[in-house]
Amino acid sequence: MAMLEISHVSKFFGGLAANSDVSFSVEAGSIMGLIGPNGAGKTTLFNCITGYYPPSRGEVVFDGRRMNGLQPDRVCKLGMVRTWQKVRPLAKLSVVDNVMVGALARTSSLRKAREMAMEQLKVVRMEHRAAFPAGGLPIGERKKLEVARALATGPKLLLLDEVMGGLNPAESEEIIQLILDIKARGLTQMVIEHDMKAIMRISDRIVVLTSGEKLTEGTPQEVVNNQDVIDAYLGESHA
Repeated sequence: MAMLEISHVSKFFGGLAANSDVSFSVEAGSIMGLIGPNGAGKTTLFNCITGYYPPSRGEVVFDGRRMNGLQPDRVCKLGMVRTWQKVRPLAKLSVVDNVMVGALARTSSLRKAREMAMEQLKVVRMEHRAAFPAGGLPIGERKKLEVARALATGPKLLLLDEVMGGLNPAESEEIIQLILDIKARGLTQMVIEHDMKAIMRISDRIVVLTSGEKLTEGTPQEVVNNQDVIDAYLGESHA
């Protein structure tokens, strides 16, 4: 069963098409990778899916409900949440207070929000950092904090935008294991990532965008062996 259905979605800024006639679906419980060169329209598509931009054309259906025109806070409450490429924690607040901000999308009780926040900090293995000022975290832990805050909203679908960007190999490996742990809990995910080795390991299927259009879709092996993908994105080193 499809958790998310993207049908002929286009997004125009003036005369420029950032996305053009993009269609695919994400099966419940799966991980969909989204790849493509810089400027391919990946983050714009995330913005259209999660309500930050209204699609110029097409339709976004999440969990059987049409999402076009809904604001991001409403989309979040319905169970779809995203992270951002540039992580910006509430620097003066503690780690647990940052995650509570996500939990407060689900409850008005501060006590309950703190319990939910601590639960998600355990998921990302940062419960020992709960009282630490978020602004003092290194980039790897900031990325995990961003994931914990998103998880605290209680999503059915989690969209991760370059959550491994800027990380060293050891930090990236932690995030890969975290994504796989989250999948094991039954949560559907969409992941934008430039690290092909990582995206091959975590994805059930991969959609490739180029110049705002869908180039192809398939299993990781089908995508990495696709000559059009090699020419447009992977380059000779992967040929």
